[in-house]
Amino acid sequence: MFEKTDEVKVLRDPIHGYIHVDYQVVWQCINSAWFQRMRRIRQLGGAFMVYHTADHTRFGHSLGVYELVRRMVTEVPDISKALNEREKVTVMLAGLLHDIGHGPYSHAFERISGENHELYSCRVVEEDPEISGILEHAAAGLSKDVADVIRHQSSNPLLPQMVSAQLDADRMDYLLRDAYFTGTKYGEFDLERLLRILRVADDRIVVKESGTYAVENYIMARYHMYWQVYYHPTARSYENMLDSLFRRMRDLHAQGKMPKTIPQLDTLISGKKLSLEEYFSLDEYSCAYAFEKLTKARDPILSDLSKRLLNRGLFDFMEASPSNIRKVRAKEKALGYDPRYYLCKDEVGQRPYVPYAGDAGNAIWVRMHGGEILELSRASNIVYSLVHGPQRSDDRIYFPKELGF
Repeated sequence: MFEKTDEVKVLRDPIHGYIHVDYQVVWQCINSAWFQRMRRIRQLGGAFMVYHTADHTRFGHSLGVYELVRRMVTEVPDISKALNEREKVTVMLAGLLHDIGHGPYSHAFERISGENHELYSCRVVEEDPEISGILEHAAAGLSKDVADVIRHQSSNPLLPQMVSAQLDADRMDYLLRDAYFTGTKYGEFDLERLLRILRVADDRIVVKESGTYAVENYIMARYHMYWQVYYHPTARSYENMLDSLFRRMRDLHAQGKMPKTIPQLDTLISGKKLSLEEYFSLDEYSCAYAFEKLTKARDPILSDLSKRLLNRGLFDFMEASPSNIRKVRAKEKALGYDPRYYLCKDEVGQRPYVPYAGDAGNAIWVRMHGGEILELSRASNIVYSLVHGPQRSDDRIYFPKELGF
């Protein structure tokens, strides 16, 4: 038995109304230093430069994922009956802690640093004295069980499906939360209907055939959010400029000319792996402080890129055709801009749903009225068209607006 709180703790949330906490181990994790660090990590990358209210954090998102997992294990009869108490607590904790190892600037930081947030999340869960101590005090071996769910290696295949699949608590929360905080409507879908149609069959979470329309709505919401929010050209401009700044820092470090910023960023730029202690102190507050210091750097490129990032002096963009690339390169050369840092080529593409390809737990499955289990693209004409139709991608180049194109 896991220790319960004296009374159910509730936290107000704009997406779910209330976040409900009745296990002591969950409450202690929420109040840990690593979890509170997520208040200093924005949920979105460059999108906050487009949508001024998109300042929500990994902290709120992680609470939302936990709440959705909690509802799955308590309100969905098939799931509730299939799991014992330890499995329920384990998967709730995995939902709560799945992003605890996230770096600043969302997934843009992963591309720049090469640091995978899931690996760091597992390290925090298993190695941080406070988090692992809380988990092990609650139940021996709990830290490994939680990390195994995050790394998709759980002995019970249902658990990772709830946290990280194609119809999971993570995606459900971030679509609704990001839509709310950006002020867009693209990510909205019928959450209550989705929860009502969940079933369990053959160690897989499936949906009722009558709920296929709700799943289609969810898939389309994801499609539109990617193209209208996550891949917004202004957001991508910010992320590409961030990449240029880090590239310049690394190049200067290789030449022995990189000025000191903050210790944890200096370690990262040098190519060394960050310790957990260093990674903990690397958040968007500390990075903004480092960038502010770099605005005064003697190196003009380092100083200029830092100022642009802090003051929203974002790059312009156009289609990445060969003629456009040649035209921009020539203009940059004439005006003295180094294309290694001032010409960014960016290609984005996204498939809103990936059909079964060897990982049965990652696909979405539909239980037909006759009992047959079909993969979603075989049960939905809309999803079939998305999967097998032309795949959209955008090829752009980014460059300083001063070029005047």
